[in-house]
Amino acid sequence: MNQKHIVVIGVLVAFVFACSRELPADKARTDPGVFAGFKQPGNFPASAYHFETNPVTREGFELGRKLFYEPRLSRNNTISCGSCHIQSSAFTQHGHDVSHGIDDRLGSRNAPAIMNLAWSPLLMWDGGIFDLDLQPIAPITNHEEMDETVANVVSKLQALPQYRALFKKAFGTEQISTGNLMKALSQFMVMCISSRSKYDSVMRREGRVAFTPEEAAGQTLVVQKCGGCHKEPLFTDGTFRNNGIGVGANNDQGRYAVTLQPADQYRFKVPSLRNLAYTAPYMHDGRFYTLDAVLDHYAAGVKPTPNLDPLLTANGQRGIALTDEERGQILAFLHTLNDRAFVTDKLLAEQ
Repeated sequence: MNQKHIVVIGVLVAFVFACSRELPADKARTDPGVFAGFKQPGNFPASAYHFETNPVTREGFELGRKLFYEPRLSRNNTISCGSCHIQSSAFTQHGHDVSHGIDDRLGSRNAPAIMNLAWSPLLMWDGGIFDLDLQPIAPITNHEEMDETVANVVSKLQALPQYRALFKKAFGTEQISTGNLMKALSQFMVMCISSRSKYDSVMRREGRVAFTPEEAAGQTLVVQKCGGCHKEPLFTDGTFRNNGIGVGANNDQGRYAVTLQPADQYRFKVPSLRNLAYTAPYMHDGRFYTLDAVLDHYAAGVKPTPNLDPLLTANGQRGIALTDEERGQILAFLHTLNDRAFVTDKLLAEQ
């Protein structure tokens, strides 16, 4: 993903909706393919998204889903959001180290997962976007991704009777605005909830599901050795850290491009450990193609840098010491975070 994100836009909010935050907390949506609105998984913290200004409705969600897979959002009508965020890959671009966009142009970052974004107050690898309603502007206008303008997108959609009717159903007017375009996309993205893995079933005590002894040992190790950054249950704390992988081929300086603070050089957002079976390659530049390679990095490949995260220098030694047995236990536990229901849910698929 490109470092330069457009984070300021003149968006006139046409409608403000009242929305109850008292969402069912007993369990997540469990019926694949069935729209039931936004449900707070029982083992998740409170969401960060502002549902009071954009409540999820069936009509808004269905419009957002159609827009997510709509190639007219790109300059030459060939690239949609779903081109780089593929459901079967937990909404990443599996197999590509960096994103491939319009005219097969290469971005500079690995496409991040669209997953549990309702709990993410800062977006993108560098946190350069602070509101999900603004996030689609970045890929739409990015030269390597969609290379379009928002005004042209609105114009193209306004010319289509089908979209005028869908916006009328969702927002009460056929006049398509930037604000409603972004709200519809947000309604789809906040519904991309991964909370139906084996881990979630164990945490919510659903049925007789239980960890194996190896998985249970792995959970303990992840909490002890990785939990400072990959905090349960989202398995990210949403912070930005330098994990010692060193400078990449394109010298991406991470959050520094947003804050211009020297301390933020080469700091990137901590990614979730959920769905790792579907999201390879790993890291912001996709440099590691296997989980074994990731563990090799943390065990023996952490490079000394001026702002290396302190959690990686415990006891005066860089990295995270792991025995072969511990590696196996960690990998076993990570497998419990894979959410097959999420990557196959017909509700989130192109219709």
